[in-house]
Amino acid sequence: MLGDLGTAGLAVGLSCATLTALLWLRVALFGAAVRTARRGTAATLAAAALACALLETALLRHDFSVRFVAENGGRDVPLYYTLTSLWSALDGSLLLWLLVLGGYAALLARRAYPPRLHAYAMVVVSVVMMFFFALSTFAANPFRAVNPVPADGPGPNPLLQQHPAMGVHPPLLYAGYLGLVVPFAFALAAPLAGRDGARWVRTARPWALVAWAALTAGIGMGAWWSYAVLGWGGYWAWDPVENASLLPWLTATAFLHTTLVRGRVAWHGALACASFLLVLLGTFLTRSGAVASVHAFTDSPLGPMLLGFVLLAVVVSAVLTGRRAPEPARAGRPRALSRATLVLVHGVLLVTIAAVVLIGTILPLLTAPLTGTRSSVGPAYYQRTAVPLAVVVLLVMGVTPALRVRDRSAALWRLVVPAAAGLGTVALVGLLSRPGPAALTAFGAAAFVLTGLAGDLAQRLGRPGPHRRPARLAGLVAHAGLALVAVGVAGSSAYGRDAERTLRVGETLRVSDVAVRLIGVDRTGGSGSMAVRARLALTASGRPDRTITPALRYQAARDAAVTVPAIGTGPLRDTYVTLLAVAEDSGTATVRLAVNPLVGLIWAGGALTAAGGLLAAAATARPRTRAASRADRPRPAPVAAAPGAAT
Repeated sequence: MLGDLGTAGLAVGLSCATLTALLWLRVALFGAAVRTARRGTAATLAAAALACALLETALLRHDFSVRFVAENGGRDVPLYYTLTSLWSALDGSLLLWLLVLGGYAALLARRAYPPRLHAYAMVVVSVVMMFFFALSTFAANPFRAVNPVPADGPGPNPLLQQHPAMGVHPPLLYAGYLGLVVPFAFALAAPLAGRDGARWVRTARPWALVAWAALTAGIGMGAWWSYAVLGWGGYWAWDPVENASLLPWLTATAFLHTTLVRGRVAWHGALACASFLLVLLGTFLTRSGAVASVHAFTDSPLGPMLLGFVLLAVVVSAVLTGRRAPEPARAGRPRALSRATLVLVHGVLLVTIAAVVLIGTILPLLTAPLTGTRSSVGPAYYQRTAVPLAVVVLLVMGVTPALRVRDRSAALWRLVVPAAAGLGTVALVGLLSRPGPAALTAFGAAAFVLTGLAGDLAQRLGRPGPHRRPARLAGLVAHAGLALVAVGVAGSSAYGRDAERTLRVGETLRVSDVAVRLIGVDRTGGSGSMAVRARLALTASGRPDRTITPALRYQAARDAAVTVPAIGTGPLRDTYVTLLAVAEDSGTATVRLAVNPLVGLIWAGGALTAAGGLLAAAATARPRTRAASRADRPRPAPVAAAPGAAT
């Protein structure tokens, strides 16, 4: 029953999305009233919400006649992870995808923007919704029936039941990914909207900020989840799916920075389109089985459809954004050393990093048909290419605030103290610890940025007027967060130490001033699962001894074993203990002990960066109201305009 209702709901959603796209096209071409189109958008959102609610109901009722529940549900799964099972596998996650996309469409539909720009943008968003409804209806329908009906299910992947971030990380990522559809839609709508599209960048910027903040938080949450659950002791492995989330973040960051500079409309459109196109590419990589990753879904029939839609979107974006009218010539020649120039340099560097990461991500896919084997690009490639460019971005980020003043001499003087702080940090850290050139440069660049930001903040707070507005302070918050992330990454990479050893009861493993001693091994078993825990005495200088219990858990239904590390978090470092193996007689245990300094700065910096994005979005978005009668009143058909009329 629930399966039939869910399939019907998807079919209704596909019909509503198709009709809504036509209704918004009617508004754009003939100036029709928007009320009916808005209702169609709301109906499409309602269909997505209904599909999600029906699948959640099936999971909670353990209705194993529904295929998705039979493959991912289970009677012994805790309630929280039963609810999050909706997005634990491919087909269900598409429903969450549709729900978030429908939410953005409904919010965008209710806003009051220039009529033709708004209508064409809604056409683009509705077409994207139509495609994903078709994908879910025909290729990834989670409501298909199972016969015979099993008595129980295996539950979601054990890795997805180890940390509460499972309930937050995917929704945040989806909110970031799908929020980028709005700038993409405005960029495609602007050439079609004529004079209505002249100021599309200002219209799209608040949406891009919200999406960027959500994507920042989602990436940070994913790194934390990887660190806390996977047991390898790291947070970023340059995995193809991790890269797929980083790519649109980089281009969206470039878009947000370059929109601070007037003009460059074609550049803005290309970046807005590239950000969502990279979301679609990441969707293809994640959901087609094209790459091997712990984060990716298994092989699926979605690959050809997703790849076809990506190629179609690329062609449409190239045609529409490439037909813009030439930008008007500006009087005067821009100064080589100016804030506008450095902002553009910042954007170029971010796009270059994105290109480097993209090459490393898709190169194995391109070479596999030629070599017959699936290769991979290791972290060394990214460390030699992307990381140095990221340090340069950090340095440019520190120079830019000083150039807000027009007097070059004053601007250079404002760089003296930050430069001294950066050089002093390099000298001091280099003499005391010798962390290596890459980490030393990152420390110096971060000190340079943070000192400059502190001085800029002090000047802003000391002067009344617009300099103290939240929009002006949001950039300082976000940049400070990124500098803290850089310190955390450099410190954990340069100073992290680890060791691995098979211990007998009473033996000790030591790393630096931290030691663990094996006390014993405990085994517990239940219906379909087993857990092995090592009791270890942890000793660290300056702290009282305590007992920790890293574990290995085995789930028979999935035939999968997962590690459960024991992590001790401190203000300056973490102790990370993983149980790797246990002898059959429980007499020995293989343990890995790692000391990870400054990791906490990564999580704090990521949170601060996302907060800066939200602060900027709240300050940038201005309420736009329009009387309902005026909004819904039929307008005369607009005069046809050339596609390249937007400037």
